Amino acid sequence: MKQLFEYNWQVRDEWFEWCERLSASELSKQRTGGVGSILFTLFHIIDVEYSWIRAIQGKKDVEFPFNDYQTLEALKELSASLRPELVSFLKDMDEVDMEKQVKASWQQETYKTKEIISHVIVHEIHHIGQLSVWARELNTEPVSASLIGRGL
Repeated sequence: MKQLFEYNWQVRDEWFEWCERLSASELSKQRTGGVGSILFTLFHIIDVEYSWIRAIQGKKDVEFPFNDYQTLEALKELSASLRPELVSFLKDMDEVDMEKQVKASWQQETYKTKEIISHVIVHEIHHIGQLSVWARELNTEPVSASLIGRGL
């Protein structure tokens, strides 16, 4: 599981680099499918990952208003600022009870920790696929989704 989080972060950072080629208007443009724009998709990925990991830890959810992250640089900084807390969680993940039921403040249901962790991983991969489709629509090469050869 740790390897897949590291994979997601590496690919996310590569998408940030890819996005540097686009104008602010192109990053903010509403698109078909996904959650709207390239910028909001990246924000959504970061927010969901952080919120669910905090829920597993029994910590209060931190809400990040998207209006505060309207630039690529702001999103990169948000992602970088949250990562140390996530790395710390992953470092101690062997001690986490994967069968523990977790109730997030924004959900009615409870879910097993292992189900949430799997969801967080595949959630990002799902949205990365959407970014890849949009990259093709922009006639550009998307970031490689291959895990092989990444040194993880």
